[in-house]
Amino acid sequence: MGSPADIGGADTVLAGLRRDARRAQCMTHVEPVAARPGRRAPWPEWVDPVLRGRWVAAGIDAPWTHQAAAADAAHAGRSVVLATGTASGKSLGYLMPVLSRLLAQPGARALYLSPTKALAHDQLRAVRALRLTGVRAATYDGDTPAAERDWVRAHAGLVLTNPDMLHRGILPQHRRWAQFLRGLRFVVIDECHGYRGVFGAHVAAVIRRLRRVCARYGSQPVFLLASATTADPGLSAGRLTGVDVEVIDDDGAPRGPMDFVLYEPPLLWRRPAEREGSDASGEPRGAGGNGAGENGAGENGVGEYGVGENGAPVRRSVTAESADLLADLVADGVRTLVFVRSRRSAEVVAVTARRELGHIGADLAERVAAYRAGYLPEERRELERRLRAGDLLGVATTSALELGVDISGLDATVTAGFPGTLASLWQQAGRAGRDGQRSLAVLVARDDPLDTYLVHHPEAVFGRSVEACVFDPDNPYVLAPQLECAAAELPLTEADLGLFGPAAARVVDDLVRRGRLRRRPTGWFWTQRGRPEVDIRGAGGPPVRIVETATGRLLGTVDAAAAHSAVHPGAVYLHQGSSFVVDDLDLPEAVAFVHEESPEWTTVAREHTDIRIVESTRSRVLPDVEVHLGVVEVTSQVVGYQRRLVATGEVLGQEPLDLPPRQLRTRAVWYTVTDALLAGADVESADVPGAVHAAEHAAIGLLPLFATCDRWDIGGVSTALHADTGRTSVFVYDGHAGGAGFAERGFLRIGDWLAATRDAIGACECPAGCPSCVQSPKCGNGNEPLDKAAAWRLLAAVTAAVG
Repeated sequence: MGSPADIGGADTVLAGLRRDARRAQCMTHVEPVAARPGRRAPWPEWVDPVLRGRWVAAGIDAPWTHQAAAADAAHAGRSVVLATGTASGKSLGYLMPVLSRLLAQPGARALYLSPTKALAHDQLRAVRALRLTGVRAATYDGDTPAAERDWVRAHAGLVLTNPDMLHRGILPQHRRWAQFLRGLRFVVIDECHGYRGVFGAHVAAVIRRLRRVCARYGSQPVFLLASATTADPGLSAGRLTGVDVEVIDDDGAPRGPMDFVLYEPPLLWRRPAEREGSDASGEPRGAGGNGAGENGAGENGVGEYGVGENGAPVRRSVTAESADLLADLVADGVRTLVFVRSRRSAEVVAVTARRELGHIGADLAERVAAYRAGYLPEERRELERRLRAGDLLGVATTSALELGVDISGLDATVTAGFPGTLASLWQQAGRAGRDGQRSLAVLVARDDPLDTYLVHHPEAVFGRSVEACVFDPDNPYVLAPQLECAAAELPLTEADLGLFGPAAARVVDDLVRRGRLRRRPTGWFWTQRGRPEVDIRGAGGPPVRIVETATGRLLGTVDAAAAHSAVHPGAVYLHQGSSFVVDDLDLPEAVAFVHEESPEWTTVAREHTDIRIVESTRSRVLPDVEVHLGVVEVTSQVVGYQRRLVATGEVLGQEPLDLPPRQLRTRAVWYTVTDALLAGADVESADVPGAVHAAEHAAIGLLPLFATCDRWDIGGVSTALHADTGRTSVFVYDGHAGGAGFAERGFLRIGDWLAATRDAIGACECPAGCPSCVQSPKCGNGNEPLDKAAAWRLLAAVTAAVG
């Protein structure tokens, strides 16, 4: 590829991709995204003149129309959500009223909430760069030294924090924050589209706790929410805050031109008949094996070369392909971010790219790094500094850098696997081209049914609106612990129950029966000595620390929910390019002990899952198909792991594990079919297990097209005869206690969802099933049995029945 030249850089990069014959074949679609001119509005008259002068001196002659509209609404006392594209300058829209009020009223206070520490620190840098002596701004998070916390409480006018710290560090100590809360005039909730699922439900309850405590101190703050473009942002923002919210979504910011490439890595092994495709009916050719379940967590462990699991063809791994793209782009001086799905992948992409660049020059290899959660705070700050300064040309990152951290001058983004939602995809793509220059965005498909569907159906990416945020504030598994927290802060009253929604009264009664709350004439009181321990991230407990056995050095952390599969004894764990093997996992102490080692294999955990129906709450009953939404109890246990060669994916062996089972009560969507439908679909009894197993895997892969989730938020189980239904059944469940709203969205869109699943299976070019259609990256049964052809026939019959 040629070197980029000024504004034509992305053009040159795209031309280079097209000149590479192999890469040109992998590019399934190139979408030119047109540039858009900006629309200015005059500065509102009420904006502080010194503040306005600082922005004008920084090159902002006037705000964009959406910035002025949002600022005017908030200044007038109306809560507002600003839902515009990446790099549209949403921060100016909320900083105008916030900073002007702080400058005009020394006793006024403002609170800024972001989902990540990095974004809060970035906003602090932006505020301090304005050099406003009348605004005392400070971050307050887990990295804030104890000595500074007292100063922040007593003196800061603008406190930048996150929902976790609001939940754990501010609301429980509201008496120490009395002066701040009494003066609180604005609450900014940045990147609010990220509050979805169980996390979103928890944050909604935390915001209601904040409103309740503020009322105690006589304040009623205005809420300013900033969001990427989402469907129905007003509804989502209203559910999050519990107040009426005005919507500003007419984006007045300019946008530079972008080339958006859909890219599918090639298959590495092909049977002779593979290119025969499908017959005239659209049914895929080939036969598979003969169902069990997928637990909905993990990562594709298939190697880069050779035949995959059970003899299926595999594509070149998304991490290998993305690492090559990163290396080529960095070698040509193209500043690039690669977004990956997991911490492990961030390490692998960075290490692989550095190794390839090392053949060109050691100095070039040093300009590539990984950035992810789990690093120590000082490591993250240093990486952010190097990226802003341009010292780093390429970074492989998790979604930690998806949000609005100000990194200007990027030329390209590579998204390694669909990130779960279109909102996230556009957010990631928008990180490049922030100076208005032409940019390049590449979506590299994983071996996954949804990725396969999207790169072959560009209209599903470019021709539809982004998703709505899905979360359930009435989830009793969220509401109960949040009401405990509220009662521990201030006794609950009848009026408070209305604040927390229609389910609150029933939940409070249950807490009284369990002895968690006590009813008194003045309200409900918390009965325990200690405060409730509530993890709002829904991680299922405290994070597990990764400790080097020989030195006691803390390497990082992993979420409790992922610990059984990520850091079980014998697991291979990567950290900043180094490889470690887990010696022991101490679950009671939440610590995994590791030693440094570089084996030639990786590890993939195996999990067994059972499901029991508690109740069906909604249903559609048709002659040969029933579709249900309800409550289920899922029992899962990591029972062993595979060792696979990194280079080929070859399975070296299976090792058993003795880890305790875990139970999850959640919500699921499931459908059952009669023997008559199976017979009509030409699915023989011997083929039923493989058909439903393959249909389940593919359905899990496609649900993110219809709900704001990704594959790892959900799980599934399938069986030829389920004890509770008495029929052949396929379940897809939310992977969080109490549910997260994803199964409900699947129930409401069952026809469209299963039709897309059917089409994805039919479109895949493999003969008998592969990770791009019906294989799961972490199937508890080793992807056996699977019958791709029978799954297509089954889904064709089911979709015809449900309409």
